[in-house]
Amino acid sequence: MQVTHPPRFTKRYDLVTDAKAQGATYTPKILADFVAQQIVSVAALGSKQTLRILDPAIGHGELLISLLEALPGSTDTAIEVYGFETEHAALEVAKARIAEAFPGVSIHFAHESFLDFVTAQNGLFQSKLPSNFDLIVANPPYVRTQIMGANQAQALAQQFGLTGRVDLYHAFLLGMASVLAPDGTAGVIVSNRFMSTKSGASVREGLHAGFHISKAWDLGDTKLFDAAVLPAVLLLEGTSAKSDQKTIFTSIYQTKSEAAHEASDAIAALANEGIVALEDGRRFEVQHGLLDQGGSTDGVWRNASASSEAWLERVRVNSWGTFRDIGKIRVGVKTCADKTFIRTDWHKMKEEERPELVKPLTTHHIARRFKASERDAPYGVLYPHEMKDGRRRTCDLTEYPKSAAYLEEHRADLEGRKYVIEAGRIWYEIWVPQSPDAWEKPKLVFRDIAKQPTFWIDLDGSVVNGDCYWLVAESDEKTDLLWLACAVANSTFIEKFYDLQFNNKLYAGRRRFITQYVEKFPLPDPESENAQTIIALAKDIYECLPADDANAKMLKLNTLIWDVFGLEEAAAQSSKKSAGNGI
Repeated sequence: MQVTHPPRFTKRYDLVTDAKAQGATYTPKILADFVAQQIVSVAALGSKQTLRILDPAIGHGELLISLLEALPGSTDTAIEVYGFETEHAALEVAKARIAEAFPGVSIHFAHESFLDFVTAQNGLFQSKLPSNFDLIVANPPYVRTQIMGANQAQALAQQFGLTGRVDLYHAFLLGMASVLAPDGTAGVIVSNRFMSTKSGASVREGLHAGFHISKAWDLGDTKLFDAAVLPAVLLLEGTSAKSDQKTIFTSIYQTKSEAAHEASDAIAALANEGIVALEDGRRFEVQHGLLDQGGSTDGVWRNASASSEAWLERVRVNSWGTFRDIGKIRVGVKTCADKTFIRTDWHKMKEEERPELVKPLTTHHIARRFKASERDAPYGVLYPHEMKDGRRRTCDLTEYPKSAAYLEEHRADLEGRKYVIEAGRIWYEIWVPQSPDAWEKPKLVFRDIAKQPTFWIDLDGSVVNGDCYWLVAESDEKTDLLWLACAVANSTFIEKFYDLQFNNKLYAGRRRFITQYVEKFPLPDPESENAQTIIALAKDIYECLPADDANAKMLKLNTLIWDVFGLEEAAAQSSKKSAGNGI
């Protein structure tokens, strides 16, 4: 096939606002070519008289052009290209580019939604549309629930059996399974979020049911897109290709470690193993292994190599339990009216005006390892909930006249929270209040998103805000476990454990510390001599903060934690450089 090189377009759509609403993203040539090459490397092309190719979200046709360029140069196979696009201008651009560059290709594009077609099976193609496709290449729209709207999200969830927070690309992935030929091949660019979130469980299960997952690449924080999306590439085969063959999994994330290899760009770096330096000065760690889901088709995706599995097995052997054995991890309160409930100037009010129900509030603004930072303007929350006869209830404002006066002043704004009223709640309630009797207990509190884990002990009876998570011991006998957990969670050991077990990273190496991960953090035997030393040292660090010697004590504590999990001293020594950062 004679190929010319058409002009390259950068934006999928012209207007940023439209692009956001429709999930438009940038598709760089380097990534489009990579996906195309992967498809061609495994696709069964030689025996087909007609090759049917589909792009369910064409944009300006970048992926289709790369795929057509990657096909064998001389073939008698007739090529038919099909596609869907809801943006008419983009569709016309794609049609013109492909017609000019590949005059022998039969083009069949529709100005409609691919999801409308697969759900109704009555698209514009009607009888001309094949029942299935040999090759699919796609960069589905990335549109989250809050942008697409609750009604559309619920409809998609019902149609495709999705649960949790639905994204448009979830439905596209499962829709493609219904139109890929049994011996077909698909290459798809998606957000990597589905790999590790609860809402992605149904997608992970659907991928296993509808495809054989040949290879997966977690492209992490390579910043191949201008949009704030961490991409992944999936190489999928039709149902006839299903076998016991394991899925090859590759991940690449930025690091500051010394490089052993060099590459021109992030895609070229994937051919290496270990730390790779790019021409632009960035360094990335490339890891090759196999996809592991913990024995479940809907389990979290992680990269399992022989070395990582051996490391995790050593941890398991030396673990007594997990954070979940201490108690239930909860997210903080969510008021849905923070300007009214949360302030830093309560203390400036006159005594006769200051609401009685104001309590100290812990937020990420005062986060610090082991012990929260002090602030001149402390956060406080008006907390109108209490325990009565063992049950949580909304406070009777007749008993709190100053709080009643303040809330009445803001009544219009609070009643504007229609979902509160429609749920049968009292107008001045906090939307997610949590349990009032737990605030007075010692708590382990931690940030949701952080480069390094940031866990601290709260002994001040604070209410925890919704930007943090918290854990109280199920019984007084387990209180020391909070100190043990705080020490483990703030160590460089837990950073490596997190990266091997979960590896849910955002840009710039930031990690997500959410319930489904933290509850699985390991604990050593609390009765062991080393654990008792760790507990005592954690309490000592709490008491001495913010003194300068806290970092030195953290270095000592860090080494103890590596040792208590049976890991070699060399691993602990290599981690000392960053052990004291962030206190």
